[in-house]
Amino acid sequence: MDHPKLQQSKTARRIAARGLWQRITPPQLFVASFAGLILAGTIGFRMLPGILYNGSLSWVDSLFMATSAVCVTGLSVITTAHRLTIAGEIFLLLLVQLGALGILTFTSLIIAAFGRRLSLHQESLVIVRTDSAPHLSPRELTRSIVRYTVISEVCGAVLLYLLWGPKLGWRDAVWPAVFHSVSAFCNAGFSTFSDSLCSFQQQPEILLVVSGLIILGGLGFLTHHELLTRFRAVRTRTAFRMSLQTRIVLVTTAILLVTGTLLLTAMEWDRTLAGMSTRDRLVNGLFMSVTSRTAGFNTIDYGDASDSSVLVTMLLMSIGGSPGSTAGGLKTTTFALILMMAWSRLKGDEHTTAWYRTIPHQTASRAVGLFTAGIAVAFTGMLLLTVSESMGPGSEPALLRDCVFEAVSALNTVGLSTGITSELSSAGRIITALLMFLGRVGMLTLAAALTVRRQGSVGFRYANEDVVVG
Repeated sequence: MDHPKLQQSKTARRIAARGLWQRITPPQLFVASFAGLILAGTIGFRMLPGILYNGSLSWVDSLFMATSAVCVTGLSVITTAHRLTIAGEIFLLLLVQLGALGILTFTSLIIAAFGRRLSLHQESLVIVRTDSAPHLSPRELTRSIVRYTVISEVCGAVLLYLLWGPKLGWRDAVWPAVFHSVSAFCNAGFSTFSDSLCSFQQQPEILLVVSGLIILGGLGFLTHHELLTRFRAVRTRTAFRMSLQTRIVLVTTAILLVTGTLLLTAMEWDRTLAGMSTRDRLVNGLFMSVTSRTAGFNTIDYGDASDSSVLVTMLLMSIGGSPGSTAGGLKTTTFALILMMAWSRLKGDEHTTAWYRTIPHQTASRAVGLFTAGIAVAFTGMLLLTVSESMGPGSEPALLRDCVFEAVSALNTVGLSTGITSELSSAGRIITALLMFLGRVGMLTLAAALTVRRQGSVGFRYANEDVVVG
């Protein structure tokens, strides 16, 4: 039997640990979970040469690769097709899958699998908020997320296997099909091919399957659930009203896809798409529009793309996917809200409306806050990257276009590059890794912080005084 003082000490430690757990906020645990996974990935890459990869990786390169995988970005300082072993590709894909779904989603799933009910605090720590699906408990929502992810990835892998089987061989096509299906749905953009998907420029079936997986992963889990509910309601002839968020997500996504396809196809028609048939040019233009917003696969060399195409691609990267998805960026709803609010103000309307619904001022203000913060972080990253790549003994001034494109791609966790990733200095790689981390968890944490009301706030404000705008 333990001594009374020892027993009291153990009890005190348990109470302190429980108190610390209760004090952890969802944003803090969210950031800590991703940081912990990146740390584990970094150690794995650094300490397992010969097993995960050929040659050696420095601590900086290991950190870069782990961050890119966990943050589902796709930027790489090594050629994954040549340097990574099969075990290394499996390890990389595992980091991608865990990063896409989120550590906390897996935690709640494990708790549910053992038949334990989530506590109120644990429910509040689940990443995906259930405001858009109030009839689902966190446990049911988590199961739905994982089930939908597995079904989508399995279906994508089967389709890619059937398409690649005749060319790669039915046995050799298994792993590329699985790898690219998971990478596409998670919006990661990693590839087992040294040229990404450039070898399949004139195979539209493959590009369309990968594009479909990217779109499914970038729409958002709650949007998928609501669309499924809508389909069931139509089939059973029951009343169902689609939420405003889902309408905004679907309409904005469609407009961005069509506009991006038309612009990029026209700008690259006689450049990187020259020599292709009209069908292949249109499919590649669509693929560029899809992958620019969320993933990082490429069928062209962006180093050879026109400046206008690079500018359009950076705009699409900054917008990104939709809330609750594996995609990065400011999100389609944020972009749409800012445009709708600007249009309302130009018309002299005090309120922002859409589909006969008024959007709360607080929501519009959060959208503006996220946009402002994103612009500030992006410009800071661009400045630091241009400085780091222009300094040092014997270094030549880096092209502004390349550094800006790399910074925007990293911050919005896209993974496209003009080809300078492997040539970045150690400082540049650390800056890029930090941008990927901030892009994955920083904006979400900021959004959560802007959503939570300050405790003890009172209805007090100072006197009004106007300023001139414009």
